[in-house]
Amino acid sequence: MSQIIALTNQKGGVGKSTSAVNLAASLAALDRRILLVDLDPQGHASMGSGIDKYALEKSVLDVLLGETSANDAIVRGLPVKYDVLPGNGDLTAAEVELLDSDQRQSRLSLALQTVADDYDVVLIDCPPSLNMLTVNALTAANGVLIPLQCEFYALEGLSALLDTVEQIKQSVNPDLAVSGILRTMYDKRTSLTREVDKQLRDFFGDALLKTTIPRNVKVAEAPSHGLPVTQYARFSRGSQAYRVLAKEMIRRLSL
Repeated sequence: MSQIIALTNQKGGVGKSTSAVNLAASLAALDRRILLVDLDPQGHASMGSGIDKYALEKSVLDVLLGETSANDAIVRGLPVKYDVLPGNGDLTAAEVELLDSDQRQSRLSLALQTVADDYDVVLIDCPPSLNMLTVNALTAANGVLIPLQCEFYALEGLSALLDTVEQIKQSVNPDLAVSGILRTMYDKRTSLTREVDKQLRDFFGDALLKTTIPRNVKVAEAPSHGLPVTQYARFSRGSQAYRVLAKEMIRRLSL
């Protein structure tokens, strides 16, 4: 049975899409069958996987609206070695369209049920907001991975997200659990990072992943080449960190 993990944080710019792409690539390199679902209207996970988001004939939006199947919309055979259910700016229309739909919270869950057995892990890159797309992801997932930058407002946003996760768990998805909190753009030289780091460890304990993703220019450059950093600059600090993250997730989730 596959694990479905939603990467989410309502705050943008925390390395969410970057982490989705590089975790997918790192798990695929460890012989796991991976599907990456791009549920973010920015389409960054699709672009970072080498897909032209402007040239999509079918996308995750068509799947959510019941106009095509997940199987028909998935892009396979990519150089990144994992499959992608791509998304783009058309997803901005999904919020309004889904509100008037039957089973509006469960559209993604129902679609993924038809393909999930083909994969060991399904990663969902959520939009940077707590909207109907994110609710669909949390309803479909059995785990939540939260990328988090160690900065002043990080804990405030995290509290709101955890409240949403708990609401989804109580209302529609009792199997949902936090798979881990991932510290990104990590720089232990700064006092703010060390302070937030301590608060996270004190408050979340084992939920806090041991792996941290450092600030690294190669990580920032890789998406413009349509590649994960693990392929673009495989010996960089960022690449090494994501490979360590994949191994930690495998141990944590028994993948």
